Amino acid sequence: MAVVEQDINDRYAIYLGDCCEVMPKLKTGSVHLSVYSPPFGGLYHYSSSERDLSNCRDYEEFFTHYEFVVEELFRLTMPGRVTCVHCMDVPSGNTGNDHLRDFPGDIIRLHERMGFHYIARYHVWKEPLGVRNRTMVKNLAHKQIVDDSSRCSVASADYLLVFRKHGENSIPIAHPNGLLNYAGERPIPPELFTYRGWKGNQIENRYSHWIWRQYASAFWDDVRIGRVLPFKQAKDDEDEKHVHPLQLDVIERCVVLWSNPDEIVLTPFMGVGSEVYGALINGRRGVGIELKPSYYRQAQRNLQYALDGYTEGLEQMALIDDDKDWLPEDVHSSQPAGGAQPRQHETETPFAGLVQGTPSPVLRDGRGAVGAGK
Repeated sequence: MAVVEQDINDRYAIYLGDCCEVMPKLKTGSVHLSVYSPPFGGLYHYSSSERDLSNCRDYEEFFTHYEFVVEELFRLTMPGRVTCVHCMDVPSGNTGNDHLRDFPGDIIRLHERMGFHYIARYHVWKEPLGVRNRTMVKNLAHKQIVDDSSRCSVASADYLLVFRKHGENSIPIAHPNGLLNYAGERPIPPELFTYRGWKGNQIENRYSHWIWRQYASAFWDDVRIGRVLPFKQAKDDEDEKHVHPLQLDVIERCVVLWSNPDEIVLTPFMGVGSEVYGALINGRRGVGIELKPSYYRQAQRNLQYALDGYTEGLEQMALIDDDKDWLPEDVHSSQPAGGAQPRQHETETPFAGLVQGTPSPVLRDGRGAVGAGK
């Protein structure tokens, strides 16, 4: 299979292909940060491809397959830098009398076996009624309280697990004027804005201190659950359930805390492009790999709109059904029927140094049909 298609410019490089085949082509120690959400141990199924981790025969086979991914991420990550994994506890079913599998714990043990150090776990709170209405989980229904509360369970948090590769970080991740932007739903006290970008003693920087208290908490109850990229167009008949991308607030926090501007942020399970988008709008460069063509196409559209400056409308689009409601008239008229196309660019980009050996050929418009059918 290798790389079926690619889209490369000076801000991102995305690949349609199997991450287990694409990542070995990237240079050792070339990634400053990785952020991703793996398939949840068979909880959802996204395609019929035998390469898809969601199609493993059982939980044990999933981890055998996933181990190849973590091993490559360890090789690619610079010493002293981190990888962030979004996950959750995996329910055994939806009979109303189910149990939970410790998926996060198994991820931690795998990363430690591969050589990473486990350094943090953040809990992303989800409102119980919202979870019940979205998933129709029986053990969250009020009816269970009425009938038999021994079968009731919990609206489990999502988890963000953070792992650091051993070694010294050769490029400090510095914030000389503190944190400048807050990704969350709490209102910042108005009197703190005068300290934004404070150039004096950072002990006095009350604006950055306030943001840091939100981020340093192990319990993130201020994440905007609905702030995601458009994804409904990417769903096809093979999806077991609606895709729900990783929240942009979570991604932005990772990108700002654990990478410098212009550094490389990698996601091996790109989906509709959320992590690459989060890198892009925060002045980083993104590398994404996606196996499923419909997700890859949606990622191309999302990233092109971001490059063209339509980030506010793009994020609002995930909340509505008509993906044209927010677009300016000139975009309506200029986009081909297939959606936004990658912009023209030269093949010489900062990403050329990522690829080991001879880079895969890229057509002049950046969309090469590389290794198709293999």
